[in-house]
Amino acid sequence: MSAPRSTSSRRAVHVLIAVVGLAAFVGLIALGNWQLERRQWKLELMERVGQRVDAPAVAAPLPAAWPGIHREADEYRHIQVRGQFLADSSLRVAAATELGSGYWLLTPLRSREAGTVLINRGYIAQGVEAPAPPQGEVVVSGLLRLSEPGGGFLRDNRPQDGRWYSRDVAAMAEHLQLPLAPYFIDAKADMPGSPGGAGPVGGLTVVRFHNSHLVYALTWYGLAAMVVVAGVMLRREARKRH
Repeated sequence: MSAPRSTSSRRAVHVLIAVVGLAAFVGLIALGNWQLERRQWKLELMERVGQRVDAPAVAAPLPAAWPGIHREADEYRHIQVRGQFLADSSLRVAAATELGSGYWLLTPLRSREAGTVLINRGYIAQGVEAPAPPQGEVVVSGLLRLSEPGGGFLRDNRPQDGRWYSRDVAAMAEHLQLPLAPYFIDAKADMPGSPGGAGPVGGLTVVRFHNSHLVYALTWYGLAAMVVVAGVMLRREARKRH
């Protein structure tokens, strides 16, 4: 009686291993396919963003459109706004750029139509006095950027100490007590308030997307192939025992 039971038990184990292996194979293939879909989405996003950056500037969104602004449809749009800088409300944000470590200089610009928008006037080096923006009405062009909540450089923003590590628009609006647009504008080079030279230096936006989805897909497919090889080896071993 023990031999049939032993054979039955082995068969049950083999069936369980086969079911687990099949589930693992299907799951790994699905993960690989998902990564390929993500790769295609990322490539299309990169193409759209490239078109936005190179497109002629359009008017900044009106306040009525602010709730509908989101990353996929709006970030890196080339926009322009007309208004006056609020010189006494500038903020420095820690920055690491191709010009070195220093600060982004952000100054609100009040517009009749587009509300009050934070303008990232550009980079200034550490120890450099922040120059005042021009007076009177100006037109600033640049790229629409979404808020960076929380902080950066593994540090939280500390508004009470004047220490900013990310361009957190909501926190800056609360600190300045201004009704700011929910985005900021990275000013292009040579804009009013961004003269270059000692600073602020505009036009330093880095448009870059991490795209390793093909590597991830190949990894999942490779693991699926290993499951198949392991199943074949187990099958051969089982036949040798019989």
